[in-house]
Amino acid sequence: MLDFLRVLFIPLVPIYAIIIGVRNFLFDIKVFKSKKVNAKVVSVGNLTVGGSGKTPTVIYVSKLLKSAGIRAGVLSRGYGRTSKGYLLVSDGNEIKADVETCGDEIYQTMLECLLPAAVSEERVLGAEKLIKDFSVNALVLDDAYQHRWIHRDVNLLIFEQRFLLSKNKLRKLGLPTGNMREPLSQTKRADVIIINRKFSHKQNLPEEFSKYFNGKKIFTAFFKAIGFVDIKTHVFYKPEEFRGQKSLVVSAVANPYSFLNALRQIDVETTNKMIFRDHKIYTENDVQEIRKQFYATNAQSVLTTHKDAVKLSQFNREMDDIDIYYLKIELDFDQKSEFDNYILSKLN
Repeated sequence: MLDFLRVLFIPLVPIYAIIIGVRNFLFDIKVFKSKKVNAKVVSVGNLTVGGSGKTPTVIYVSKLLKSAGIRAGVLSRGYGRTSKGYLLVSDGNEIKADVETCGDEIYQTMLECLLPAAVSEERVLGAEKLIKDFSVNALVLDDAYQHRWIHRDVNLLIFEQRFLLSKNKLRKLGLPTGNMREPLSQTKRADVIIINRKFSHKQNLPEEFSKYFNGKKIFTAFFKAIGFVDIKTHVFYKPEEFRGQKSLVVSAVANPYSFLNALRQIDVETTNKMIFRDHKIYTENDVQEIRKQFYATNAQSVLTTHKDAVKLSQFNREMDDIDIYYLKIELDFDQKSEFDNYILSKLN
């Protein structure tokens, strides 16, 4: 059904491509100009819609800069938030906003790595205010590959390995039919290409990508399942403690495949699941439906993602009769030391 709907939108693909092409051309010839800010900038982004692993990469880079003693900050657009304009999310000591007003991704990032952080649709204005207010000398931009108004010192471009290996040609078309925000030719703007294999083995990419990736620094990333965390008590459990368990899986992320794949690798039963759209704002009715399905399926627990957990945790009282946990994951690199050294060298 989804692919049928994609076919219906094919006539709109050339129109979208022309708009994006003209915009990029105007940036390339300096009619539209990127503005430098008074800090080194690392941009994390992708060419596709959702699910490549931007947030874990932002967390990884943020932790790297913090551990190196660099006073860093994080700036995001705050997709899916209920607020508008510039909003301070964290002063580096505590989180100043709730998940609904700032967005789930930046909130999750702050839970993992507390730094000065803000959300702003206007990245340049947001960056300048964050830099001025907190004297940060390095800035991590979340989902900023297409936001060319702000100059960046390192441009990180992430691809999901599964997407590159996919045989589905519809998904590799431009929006609104496919998942491509921009054509592959725009990899030319990237300093680094990250192939995120998530929970899968590393595979050779089709030859068709070589002309786009030649001459680029290429790193392969992957996810590690660290364990499960009780949403209500924050108690940590090792993955093997859930092996063979019959669970109700709840997810509202762009691409739930890797989450389900990780659970299967741990040998968690994933037959019973509730999959919602990305960035969903949960309501009390949703929570009651989760409770209903938990009992109807005779599940031993509810398992969800960290991104979902930051939104579901506000309903702890409503879920006091069910056991609910999120899978804690971390992103890492096959070439860890090389990647770390490259990023830090660019910020000196």
